[in-house]
Amino acid sequence: MRIIGLDPSLSRTGWGLIEAEGNRLVHVAHGAIATKAGEPLTARLGVLHAALCAVLAAHGPQEAAVEEVFVNKNPQSTLKLGQARGVVLLAVAHLPVAEHATRLVKKAIVGTGAAEKAQVMAMVQRLLPGCGPLGEDEADALAVAIAHAHLRTAARIAAA
Repeated sequence: MRIIGLDPSLSRTGWGLIEAEGNRLVHVAHGAIATKAGEPLTARLGVLHAALCAVLAAHGPQEAAVEEVFVNKNPQSTLKLGQARGVVLLAVAHLPVAEHATRLVKKAIVGTGAAEKAQVMAMVQRLLPGCGPLGEDEADALAVAIAHAHLRTAARIAAA
């Protein structure tokens, strides 16, 4: 099962693809889609959508896992994040999509929902040997994909 994990953001959306076969996870690809802060919002959302559609077409994931929105102190930032997240959800709407809370992802990867970004990055690199250097956004996206794969396996075991 090929899973794409997504960490939505207007400035830099991280994406990470893994192949999950039972308990075995293999890194496929990762990257980030950046938009220019000075551009109009509609142009930035268009860039995000087009780039994400290109990633999906190139890698053919079978499922998507998206990190849920958290509320910022700044309402404008929260609104922009919500709009970017909407574009991400639109791009993957043709796939089965799961949404996972940040704390749940951190707990699944590191063992605690209060893990720091450096801890998440270190565990992702340990769980996916050979994935190479990662930025925070790419590590977060791969963490979402890994957590989704683990949660899928747990759900199947519980159902059996």
